[in-house]
Amino acid sequence: MSETETRTVSAGIVVIGDEILSGRTRDINVQQIAEFLAPLGIGLKEVRIVSDEQDAIIEAVKALSDRCDYVFTTGGIGPTHDDITADAVAAAFGRSIDVRDDALAILKDWYAKAKTEITPARLRMARIPDGAVLIDNPVTGAPGFQLENVFVMAGVPKIARGMLEDVAPRLTRGAVTHSVTVRLENAREGDLAEALGQMQTDYPSVSLGSYPWFQEAEDGSITRGVALVARGTDQDVLAEVERALQALAQ
Repeated sequence: MSETETRTVSAGIVVIGDEILSGRTRDINVQQIAEFLAPLGIGLKEVRIVSDEQDAIIEAVKALSDRCDYVFTTGGIGPTHDDITADAVAAAFGRSIDVRDDALAILKDWYAKAKTEITPARLRMARIPDGAVLIDNPVTGAPGFQLENVFVMAGVPKIARGMLEDVAPRLTRGAVTHSVTVRLENAREGDLAEALGQMQTDYPSVSLGSYPWFQEAEDGSITRGVALVARGTDQDVLAEVERALQALAQ
């Protein structure tokens, strides 16, 4: 196997915004980023949701940057007073931040086409930390940026998804994780726990999970069972585990 086929590459996400923590806005960026990274062999290791407070953002970014190969932040790079992510990420790495000519040129071109004035508030979106590399925004123009292993993106899901296309070529690929699912009817987690524990010991490179399910029939009766999910990068080993899981139904 090549190094890419065997290497584990990890990612973390920092979701930023009081609106997420309050429940006012439902986050879908975690799901779409995880789904985007999976075919690249990059596994999501940790997610943090933090408020619009600089110290909280700095702490989360520094912690995940140390533990993960890549970190993605979403939210807080717009034109309003509470959009402080760029400043926080700059502070996390000890960098200065100011309006940068390349980012400003992008905004001027974008707003000229839209016949919209660049107000002082909109000018905030051209503030980029020293040494950062811009991330293209094909939806609204205002760029994100990469600073070391941190990718700073918009919170609006459509914009964040567009930015990922520019990020992808910068990422080192890893071993792709595959999964298999075995559904067992009339099974209970408690009855399977010992066998699953032993199987996890026998196959340490595979992640095993059990998830109860319930299904109501037209006559009102309830069928229950457990879905057993195995995830791993070696498909031959995964096939062995799948057979072992199926044998639990016998």
